[in-house]
Amino acid sequence: MTLKYELISLSACLLLIVLYYLYLWQRTLRAPDSSAHSFNAKIRQRWVQMILANDNNGLLAIQTLRNSVMAANFMASTAILLIIGSLSSSEKLSHWLLQSDIQNLIPAYSNELSSLKLGLLVLDFFIAFYSFSMAIRFFNHVGYMIGLADTELTKATCLYLNKAGRYYTLGTRSFFFSLPIILWFFGPYFLILGTLILILGLALLDHVSS
Repeated sequence: MTLKYELISLSACLLLIVLYYLYLWQRTLRAPDSSAHSFNAKIRQRWVQMILANDNNGLLAIQTLRNSVMAANFMASTAILLIIGSLSSSEKLSHWLLQSDIQNLIPAYSNELSSLKLGLLVLDFFIAFYSFSMAIRFFNHVGYMIGLADTELTKATCLYLNKAGRYYTLGTRSFFFSLPIILWFFGPYFLILGTLILILGLALLDHVSS
């Protein structure tokens, strides 16, 4: 019965997240300027146009892209450390949950559920690592394209830079999604609470104040 409640809670939380992104997608179609994603894409496009329009902006482009690559590299390294930490601490966490008084808040606990939760957590961190690695790849491509100072490559450069930005955003969101998964170790009610907090935080981040 416990497994059934756990899976129902997981399905409900996934449905809430899907509904939120459907709402965000529809709102972006109706009012693109209200979405932080659309706003950031426009800013990156204007930045590329500014850099290519003036040869004196080369140093600015190098510094900006270097900072972006360093940030993505740091986040990718953090994701790897979190994967290793999750795998190494899983046994200790399971033992603590089985022995502590917090079981009063948890209907039951099993190694099978623990393995499922740990697998999802590691998968989440792996998606973060992959996303940040891809962001580094596209930032590097943009560096070469910007260096050519070819206005004919403006569209392609904007496309690559926005891809890098989207991958970086996906990696960051993966870190955010780890919150409800971690809380899930303490029971399905904590999973639902974490998901609601996550959606509230995403709603604030995804909205551009007028």
